[in-house]
Order: sequence, then C-alpha cells, then structure tokens
Amino acid sequence: MNLVINEKSYSVNAPEELKLVWVLREVLHLTGTKFGCGIGACGACTVHIDGKAVRSCQLPLGAVGGKITTIEGLPEDHPVKRAWIRHQVPQCGYCQPGQIMQAAALLSAHPHPEVDEIVASMNGNLCRCGTYPRILRAIREVAEAAT
Repeated sequence: MNLVINEKSYSVNAPEELKLVWVLREVLHLTGTKFGCGIGACGACTVHIDGKAVRSCQLPLGAVGGKITTIEGLPEDHPVKRAWIRHQVPQCGYCQPGQIMQAAALLSAHPHPEVDEIVASMNGNLCRCGTYPRILRAIREVAEAAT
C-alpha cells in the first residue's frame, strides 16, 4: 500500500487489518505517535488525515485514505508547539503528541474557538499528569493570536 505521510511517499507491505498506529511506529519507525489505550478513548495516537484528527489505533491500514500528518510532520515552529513550550504544558509528555495534534486540528478548522468548544474538542484526549489548565491556556493563546 502507498501512503503519503508528512508529505513523503511510503510503500508499506503490511496486512490491511494492521492498525495505523503500528504501521507508523513499528513499520515506519515514526514513534512520535504514541499507543495508549488501543480503543480510541485516550487520544495518545491522534494523527491528522487530510487535516482532521483521527485515532490511529482504530484505523486499519486498508481503510486509510488521504494524506497523513504525524507529530513529526507538524513544523517545529507551529503555533501550537510554540505555545506548548511557552506554557510548559508537558509533564511526563507521553500524551502530548496526541494533545498537540488534536489542538492543531481544532485550530485549523476553527481558529477562534470559545473555551467550551476547546474543552469539547480536547475532551477525548487524556492526560494522566493533569496538565489540562496549561493545555487550555496554550490553545487559548494561539486562538487569540490568530488573525
């Protein structure tokens, strides 16, 4: 199967039922995408497909259609990444790639969300360290700065 990931083409020889998270991590060694719960409930495995946030642990390789962006493909100077650093969001950091990808998709689709919209969008991304207030502040900063 041919995939476009982070604007690069890959030819992947793997079973069609293999979940995208494992293709990314084990086949292509793009380990920024994390495996969390395996049931799509924690958000650690969030990637973008054509700009939309998707739980890669739920998506079989054979069902992938569109351009994939992982945390490695989000530019280092992306406003969400910069805000994450400014607000010192990560604690252990495990969930942060998924959090960042979810926030980036939200802000791309809706540059000026209200607080309740941010909370609703981020609701499926869990953080065991409880950095939710910092996550909210970082997203709000990016939204306020958007033109």
